[in-house]
Amino acid sequence: MVALIGTVAYLGLEARKVEVQCQIASGLPRFAVVGLADKAVGESRERVQSALSAMGLALPPKRITINLSPADLPKEGSHYDLPIALALLAAMGVCDAEQMTDWVAVGELALDGRIVASPGVLLAAMHAAEQDVGLICPAAQGAEARWASGVPVCAAPDLVSLLNHLKGTQALPEPARGEVAPAPPVADLKQVKGQETAKRGLEIAAAGGHNLLMNGPPGAGKSLLASCLPGILPDLTPAEALEVSMVQSVAGTLENGQISRTRPFRAPHHSASMAALTGGGLKVKPGKVSLAHLGVLFLDELPEFQRAVLDSLRQPLETGRVDVARANAHVSFPARVQLIAAMNPCRCGHLGNPALACSRAPKCAADYQSKVSGPMLDRIDLHIEVDPVSAADLALPPPAEGSAEVAARVAAARAIQTARSEESRARTNAELEGEALERFATPDEDARALLMQAAEKLRLSARGYTRILRVGRTIADLAQSEQVRRIHIAEALSYRRQPPRA
Repeated sequence: MVALIGTVAYLGLEARKVEVQCQIASGLPRFAVVGLADKAVGESRERVQSALSAMGLALPPKRITINLSPADLPKEGSHYDLPIALALLAAMGVCDAEQMTDWVAVGELALDGRIVASPGVLLAAMHAAEQDVGLICPAAQGAEARWASGVPVCAAPDLVSLLNHLKGTQALPEPARGEVAPAPPVADLKQVKGQETAKRGLEIAAAGGHNLLMNGPPGAGKSLLASCLPGILPDLTPAEALEVSMVQSVAGTLENGQISRTRPFRAPHHSASMAALTGGGLKVKPGKVSLAHLGVLFLDELPEFQRAVLDSLRQPLETGRVDVARANAHVSFPARVQLIAAMNPCRCGHLGNPALACSRAPKCAADYQSKVSGPMLDRIDLHIEVDPVSAADLALPPPAEGSAEVAARVAAARAIQTARSEESRARTNAELEGEALERFATPDEDARALLMQAAEKLRLSARGYTRILRVGRTIADLAQSEQVRRIHIAEALSYRRQPPRA
C-alpha cells in the first residue's frame, strides 16, 4: 500500500506542488527518504521516529520508503516533517489514507510530537487555495494561514490532537485571521531644523517613489532625514501588504500572523555581504533588498559598502526583481524598492570646510567618491547636498510643518498616480516607462527646450534623461499640474548629479 499527502517546495515566492508518498514493504528494516532531499529533510527521519515514539507508536520492522515527488525538484527545509509523518501514519493504518489526499501539510516536528513553526506557511496556504484543498499547519501559524481566503485550515499544536481531529474525536478550534500590526513609531520632520532643500527632496522622493542620495558632512542630519521617510509614505494597499507578507513568510520573519500596512524600512550595515543584501546563501533566502520590497532600502555610509555588493543592486533597481542562479535552481524574489542612500563628501567628511579641511583634499574626496560606480549613481534620481546645521539653526523652535502636512501632499500626489496606473500599469512615477512615459510625462515646449539644453550640457545618458522626466512628472503632481512645465523640469534638473570636471 502507498499512502499519499501533498506538501510544497518553495522556489522564491512560488510554492511548487510536492507529493509525499510512503510505502511499507517486506524486507530488512530501514527508513529511507528519497527525492533530492537536503540534509534537513534527511534528518526528518529521526524527528518523525522520535515524535511517533512520544505518542507510544513504534515503526514496523519493515522497509519504509518515503518518496518526495517530483524527484528532480530540490527539497529544502524542515517543513517536510509533518507530511512525512502523516503519510507514514496513513500507511501504518493509524489514520485514513483517503482523507490525506484532501490536505496540504507543512510543519516541523519536535521530538515530543509538538508541531512547531516553519517558514512559508502563507505561500503554502495560497497554494492550497489554488489546489482547492485544505491546509494542515502548526497552531502558531494558523493566523498567518488564514490570510489566504477560502482555505480550510487545521492548525494543530501536536500530532496527537491532529490525529484526534482528523478522526472526529476532538475538534481543534478554527484559527482566527492575524491582526494588522500597529505602525511602529518613526521620526517626525518637526525634529529636523533647517535643511529645507533636503526636506523638499525627501518629499519628492516619497511622492514618486524615486531613489535619493544625500551627500553631506557628518552630523548634518542625513540619517535623521531618512528615518523620517516612513512617516510620510502612504500605507500599503491590502494587495501590497499581502505581497510584502509573502516575502516575510518565506524569510520566517512574519510573527504571530500579523500583516503590516506600514511600508518596510531596511537599513543594512555597510559590512553586509552580497548574499545578505540581494539574497542567496546555501539555502536561498530573500536578502535585505527583497525584505524592503515596496518600501525603503536605506544604505548609510554608501561608499563603505563593498563595490561588488553595491553593483549587485544595479539590476534589481532597474527591474524590481532579484534573480539568484544556482547549479540546481533558479530563484527570483521581488525587489521593487526605493533606495535612500547617504554619504560623506570624503573620508574625513569635512570637504570644503576651511576650519576642518583634510590635508589630502581634493584627492581624498575623489578616491572616496569613486568607490561608488557611475552606473550606480546614474540610477539615483535625486542628489541632495545636505549642508551642516549651525548652532543658530538648532536654537530655533521646531518648524511648523511636520510629517503630517508633508504626508498629506504626498498622498494627494500618489492618488493622482493611482488613478493613472490603470492605463500606465505603474504604481508610481518612478516606474513609468515606454509609451506610458511618453504619454503622461511629456513636457511642454519651453520645458522640452530646457531639457534638451541640459541633456547636452550635463551629458545625460538615456537613463538619466528618462529619470529627469519622471521626477518632473512627480513635481508636477505635487503642484497638482496636469502638464509638466519648465519650472518642474528646472527643479528636477537641480537634483541631478553634476558630471565630473575635466
